[in-house]
Amino acid sequence: MKAVLEFLCSEASKLINCGTYYARQLFFKTGRIPSRTKLHKVLGTENQNIHYKVFYSDTAQQILTSVAESFKSYLGLLNGLKEGIVTQHPRLPGYRQGGLALVTFTGRSVKLKDGMLRFPLGKQVKAWFGIDAFYLPLPSNLDYSAIREYRILPRNGCFYLELVYQKPTVQSDVNVDSVLMIDHGMDNWITCVSNIGTSFIVDGRHLKSINQGYNKRVATLMSGKDNGFWSKRLERLTENRNRTMRDAVNKAPRKVINHCVSSKIGTVVFGWNKNQKDSINLGAKTNQKFVQIPTGRLKDRIAQLCKQYGIKFIETEESYTSKTSFLDADELPKFGAKPEGWKASGTRIKRGLYRTAKGWLI
Repeated sequence: MKAVLEFLCSEASKLINCGTYYARQLFFKTGRIPSRTKLHKVLGTENQNIHYKVFYSDTAQQILTSVAESFKSYLGLLNGLKEGIVTQHPRLPGYRQGGLALVTFTGRSVKLKDGMLRFPLGKQVKAWFGIDAFYLPLPSNLDYSAIREYRILPRNGCFYLELVYQKPTVQSDVNVDSVLMIDHGMDNWITCVSNIGTSFIVDGRHLKSINQGYNKRVATLMSGKDNGFWSKRLERLTENRNRTMRDAVNKAPRKVINHCVSSKIGTVVFGWNKNQKDSINLGAKTNQKFVQIPTGRLKDRIAQLCKQYGIKFIETEESYTSKTSFLDADELPKFGAKPEGWKASGTRIKRGLYRTAKGWLI
């Protein structure tokens, strides 16, 4: 099984490079990019690319579709650059430097046979190795008919089977006028306060400790080694750290949603500044803690669960929240659009201490 999966993922990487080569050459010569249909036709029916023939047709098309989408995103970023929405100049999608790539099977391609999922392979694999499919067990808690996509994901020496299906919307008994405000940080990963008198904090020190221990261990193992050095021990450390972060990204939002449902809170407001981690300079140690903790994924997961439970999610900028005074009803300007002559009523003395216009210390 491991040999089959390694072969498929390596062929996927080569097929991606073939699609990328054609798309790049077309862009250089004409300024246009190929559609996903064009890529399927050129590498599949017209040229019979050897890496294309390794896969079942649906699977090969899914791989090439990802190439077409990456070039489409590149053009979208170029347009955003012209309109001033995007600040950094995007790079044209490049080639993969070997390795293993994601393989995607559509729901209609995979059949259920005697409790096992049958993943079909291309005719070329049958001609070379005498096999036309491989089998994996179906998780007992999932409905086969509801699964729309199967993904073979290689990562840190492991293979994952990701199953994509739609979660039903839950009708929650909540009040949209009841609001939970979320402020993210480091020691306190998220601080949540509502306008109905409830509050709680999700601690972030445990994640900081795990991340710090991981960085120290990696630095020790890579000491004196060449750039690009990697080993199975580093793979295991990285995979363990990533799983811990993923676990936290799933559990913390669940606490938020459970609190909203039990307290009948129908609106969640999350303070967030876009690109706040790009080129940030808070010192080497603080940068490491701030940038490597996946708060962006946490925010996205909360938004995803809010949609599922019928809770309104609002993302708001918080550029000047540490300077403005709520008690003095200060206007909160957006970053880059601060009115001329704007000044906060109070004064931030230091982190955690603020003096209002009336002299109150908070």
